[in-house]
Amino acid sequence: MKNQKRNTILFLYLIAGVLFLFFANISLGSVTIPFKEIFQSLTGGQASKSTWEYIIINYRLPKAITVVLVGTGLSISGLLMQTLFRNPLAGPYVLGLSSGASLGVAFVILGAGLLPVFLQQLVLSSYGIVLASTLGSSFVLLAVLLVSVRLRDTMSILIVGLMFGSLSTAIVGTLSYFSTAEQLQKFTFWSLGNLGNLSWTSISILALCVSVGLLLTLGSIKSLNALLLGENYARSLGMNYKKSRLIIILATSILAGSITAFAGPIAFIGLAVPHIAKLVFQTSNHKILFWSSLLFGAVIMLICDTISQVPGGDITLPINAVTSIFGAPIVIWLLLRKQKMVG
Repeated sequence: MKNQKRNTILFLYLIAGVLFLFFANISLGSVTIPFKEIFQSLTGGQASKSTWEYIIINYRLPKAITVVLVGTGLSISGLLMQTLFRNPLAGPYVLGLSSGASLGVAFVILGAGLLPVFLQQLVLSSYGIVLASTLGSSFVLLAVLLVSVRLRDTMSILIVGLMFGSLSTAIVGTLSYFSTAEQLQKFTFWSLGNLGNLSWTSISILALCVSVGLLLTLGSIKSLNALLLGENYARSLGMNYKKSRLIIILATSILAGSITAFAGPIAFIGLAVPHIAKLVFQTSNHKILFWSSLLFGAVIMLICDTISQVPGGDITLPINAVTSIFGAPIVIWLLLRKQKMVG
């Protein structure tokens, strides 16, 4: 009863944190906009300045929504992989999806010079890069799913995913070697992650993909709890192990693949947030971990994106750098704190 009350309070704090940080993310940047003006603009009214209204609706609101979708999606996909493989170092990209997406984008950006000029403009557009990323991650997903049907051992699937990742990285490295400085710069910018510049159509597609992934995860919570004690225990409970494993891999692929396609490969969040949720809530029950990881993912991603905007400045830092610099010390501190409490 005491733990339940504590968890309820923590969840309320997290929900309040998400709401506050969402408004803070829209408010802060090169131009600071008061919370009152944001609230007025988002509830059907208009901000007192037309420039503020334009910035809120066309730039900051779409970006804030993207940040929440990315944070929640990557956190849940990381939780799924860590539970499935029973490996604390597993993340959303352990199946090679990020490398597959990078390979697709590399073919477009680094190999565009071989195409006619009119085709170059088409494939190098934002939708061309999203399509290339989607096709790359989908190819790896299809290969992993085909292998998972044949393999009984879950660890073998992990190794296959890592091998696909290594192969994709090797091909990207070869393409990079023969590319120009301008092409390499474009590819580097994509690989650093980008949460802005998404149209409402792109955000709608991303939201749909993330929702499907989250619904598949919600339906797998019992299976995830059973997997904590191993495959044999899960089977003894009457769980269809192969089917559950396939759904978990599919959910992870939809979440991580769609996010990588639209925002690029975002580091740290998927690996670290599930650990933060487990350490703070002190549980391994996925009914709690699902919602806590989801909320923590949104909170941490909003904080990182707000920092990357450098409030009051005109520069924007790479989101991948901020997530790692900000997040890694938090995880280390929590682990040391847990060790001290145990000791």
